[in-house]
Amino acid sequence: MSTPLAADSADAVFAPVRSQTAFEETVDRLGTAIKLGLLEPGTRLPAERELCAMLGIARSTLRQALTALAQSGHLHAIRGRGGGTFVADRPPPADPPSPELLAQWRDICDWRLGIELGAALLAAERMEKPALAALEETVAQLDELLDDFPAYRQTDVRFHIGLAEATGSPRLVVAMTDAQSAMTDLIAHIAHPPEVLASSNQQHRQLLTAIRRGDADAATRHMAEHLHGTEHVLAGLLPNG
Repeated sequence: MSTPLAADSADAVFAPVRSQTAFEETVDRLGTAIKLGLLEPGTRLPAERELCAMLGIARSTLRQALTALAQSGHLHAIRGRGGGTFVADRPPPADPPSPELLAQWRDICDWRLGIELGAALLAAERMEKPALAALEETVAQLDELLDDFPAYRQTDVRFHIGLAEATGSPRLVVAMTDAQSAMTDLIAHIAHPPEVLASSNQQHRQLLTAIRRGDADAATRHMAEHLHGTEHVLAGLLPNG
């Protein structure tokens, strides 16, 4: 059995998270703590009620994050007396990314952020109803693909490129395509639990709601939350990320 987490480390691991990306930040916080050894193999997490209070999140959000981390191999649950949620004894299996990729993954995310925020802003100003309807249909398709990541990712790429196409800027479409290619290479090295995909697609839906209203400020805000959520998941699940 592992030793208890030191007070200073516990304060860092279990400090409150922000509400906008609570699910993704919880995955990031706990996944990173496990990779860094702050939560050692065999460590039992605090009870759900206590953990919700510490992190400042709803129990439903916590359960989604714990399920995602269990499905990715970071945690496991034991039922009955003496049970609870424990850090896995072995790290989850994954093809290790190259040192070069690990060194630049945040830069890739920054590059994507610049492209996607511009696309969201212009789409809110310019998108026509047929393009919006097509993207709404794509979001509905994504809801049906949560258990099939290869198909989900292919459709997700189509969503983001479709967003760029709706701006009427060919150069932006090229930039978006390149950014999506780089992200595909990057996220191939992490697990893809359905909870993570469902949260991501809900953010797609919020983005389209803002675009339908022609609210560029809200569209860019939702896009930023969506991309920062992906960064949190990468930080939590990338091997040695």
